[in-house]
Amino acid sequence: MSAHCCAGQLACCCGIAACSLCCKCCPKIKQSTSTRFMYALYFMLVTIICCVMMSTTVANEMKTHIPFYKQMCKSIQAGEMCEKLVGYSAVYKVCFGMACFFFLFFLFTIKINSSKSCRAYIHNGFWLIKLILLAAMCSGAFFIPDQDTFLNAWRYVGATGGFLFIAIQLILLVEFTHKWNKNWTAGAKHKQMWNGLLALVTLMLYSIAVAALVLMALFYTHSEGCMYNKVLIGVHGGLCLFVSLVAISPCVQNRQPHSGLLQSGVISCYVMYLTFSALSSKPPETILDENNRNITICVPEFSQDLHRDENLVTGLGTTILFGCILYSCLTSTTRASSEALRGIYGTPESEVARCCFCCMPEGDADAEEHVEKRGGQSVIYDEKKGTVYSYAYFHFVFFLASLYVMMTVTHWFQSWKRHFWVTPVFPA
Repeated sequence: MSAHCCAGQLACCCGIAACSLCCKCCPKIKQSTSTRFMYALYFMLVTIICCVMMSTTVANEMKTHIPFYKQMCKSIQAGEMCEKLVGYSAVYKVCFGMACFFFLFFLFTIKINSSKSCRAYIHNGFWLIKLILLAAMCSGAFFIPDQDTFLNAWRYVGATGGFLFIAIQLILLVEFTHKWNKNWTAGAKHKQMWNGLLALVTLMLYSIAVAALVLMALFYTHSEGCMYNKVLIGVHGGLCLFVSLVAISPCVQNRQPHSGLLQSGVISCYVMYLTFSALSSKPPETILDENNRNITICVPEFSQDLHRDENLVTGLGTTILFGCILYSCLTSTTRASSEALRGIYGTPESEVARCCFCCMPEGDADAEEHVEKRGGQSVIYDEKKGTVYSYAYFHFVFFLASLYVMMTVTHWFQSWKRHFWVTPVFPA
């Protein structure tokens, strides 16, 4: 590792320089991409900490294998066995700090149009200071007075933000699939293989959606009950069919010729995930069988404790979340997403299909931008003429994502359902 690279990393952590890897063989990275990856790295780090806090297995292993665990917990005033650092209340506090961190930067970066302004320099650098600030905010949440009132109020804030982020995920999925369909359709003009691949992927997506719908109808419904589950499955299945018909309707095709069944197939799979999340979060029902014995219905017989379903929902939700976060880091999603609401796509027609359809650059990678080499990975300063994405919108999405993580990791209202059950307004 050269001295130039070490100096560059120091400037990244404590100055305004963009972060890069100390490896010359790595491809060039844009400043805008580097900045978004750093924020995503912070986000993923806190998310992993939240998952560890909710894991009873990890907590038990630490108690068993760390000899000084009890003394350590007392020294940091986290309870006799660190009970204040585990469970849904600890996750709420950590995510509160992360949400405050991104909301603070959302307010700080409003109406930044030039990367040369003082606020833009802070947004794009000083990563060590930001990490310390994030850690301080997450730790400070544990010292909020009147914890019960705070948790009750923050629960509803988290639910509202989580629902909004679900809508943003839908927009990101539609935009991503639109580019995917656009690139492969353009490639079909040169090779018919792309048409075959497009049809195969679309068929696979609809097969997954139909299979999920059938399995949920088999395992989460019963002939003598489960009316809520039956209505939810029926309504969501009907909406998926309606969206598919709309996607290929003449009025939509005339206005947006790149619309098709690929988009509706992706959305159908995502809706099936949301439906599964809602069904797994609903408590089971009990009825009397022909022998006057209580039997549990509305849940699969092999997972009546719901823990297996909860872990699957959390895993799927976290995977989709990380996919959307990485997509927003690799593309100009923050600007294109707002245009997607109006059906505007600024990407020019591609003449050759791209296999790596998910990595659409903000501009020409070979554009004449300032390239800085510091003994490692080269950094392209692609925002000399202006910002390529909205800083404020980017932080606002991460703010909502923090709330979504909080609700997903704690299984939405599962931790609260020990006392009473609250039906989510929208499937989680």
